[in-house]
Amino acid sequence: MSQPQPLKDASHLYEVERRAEHATRRGFRILELQLSAQQKVPWHTHSHISDTFYVLEGHMRLFLQDPKEQADLKPGEVYVVRPTRPHLVTNGGTTSLTFLNLQGVGEIDFVPLLPDKAAASS
Repeated sequence: MSQPQPLKDASHLYEVERRAEHATRRGFRILELQLSAQQKVPWHTHSHISDTFYVLEGHMRLFLQDPKEQADLKPGEVYVVRPTRPHLVTNGGTTSLTFLNLQGVGEIDFVPLLPDKAAASS
């Protein structure tokens, strides 16, 4: 089975209520995402960069692998996901979730995980 190829832009892979880029520099960016109660950012990893999540509104439920973990974040809370660690971002509440995603420093990509690996990990 072949490995998924890294993508420079994964916005077409999942829907969100709102997406805004606040800063984009070589090897670093700040995104603001708003997810409805039913939306999620699918299982993925990053080859070289970390994801730093900062919740502005709502409740984020973050699922991680290697090791398996769940993090629940409320407004003002932060969580850093190291490069190559698989993660899934979900809305853990019943109202919209708004958060900042700081990515960097390094080459930015999005490596989608195969559905069977993601299903076995959740």
